[in-house]
Amino acid sequence: MEINLSDAEIVLRIGNGRDPEAEAELCKRMGPRARLYGLRHLRDRHAAEDLVQQVLIQTLLALREGRLREPEKLASFVLGMCRMTIMDQRRNAQRRAKLLEQFGGDVPMAGQTPGPRLDDEKLARCVQGLKERERAVVVMTFYDEQTGADVAHFLDVSEMNARVIRHRAIQQLRDCLGGAR
Repeated sequence: MEINLSDAEIVLRIGNGRDPEAEAELCKRMGPRARLYGLRHLRDRHAAEDLVQQVLIQTLLALREGRLREPEKLASFVLGMCRMTIMDQRRNAQRRAKLLEQFGGDVPMAGQTPGPRLDDEKLARCVQGLKERERAVVVMTFYDEQTGADVAHFLDVSEMNARVIRHRAIQQLRDCLGGAR
C-alpha cells in the first residue's frame, strides 16, 4: 500500500468497499494509538490489547457503513471510540457490582458447589494458539458479544460458515484445556 495516503483517503477507500490494503493500513496506523490510550487509562497490558481489538473492529465496521462524516478526523474518531469503549466497560462493571450488592444475598446457592475454575493463563495460551480467523470469531462472539450475523458480515462469510468456524474453535479450546466441558 502507498504510505503517503492520508487518513481521509484510507477512510474513503474502506467506505467504497472491501479494501484489505486500506484496512491493514488503518490498523497499522491506529492500533498503536489505541494501545497507548488503553495503557494510559486501563493500566493493564492485556486490557489495552483487548481494547485495541475491540476499537479496530468497531472502527472498521463504522467505516464500511460510512458512519464517519468527516474522514479527515479519523484519529479523533478512533480515540473517541477508545474513550467511549472504556466508559462503557466501567459503567457495566459498576452496574454489575451494584446488582450483586443489591441482590447477591438473595441468590440461592445452598447445596451447590462451584464448578472447576478455568486456568486463565492456560485459556489465554489456548486462544492465542488458534488461527487468526478462529480467534477473531471467538473474541467477537464471547468477548464483544457480537451476533452471528455481525461476525459473518465482518469476516465476509455466511452465517453458517461463521457458526462452523466458532464450533471448531471451541472444540480446539476444549482439547487444549484438557477436555474441560
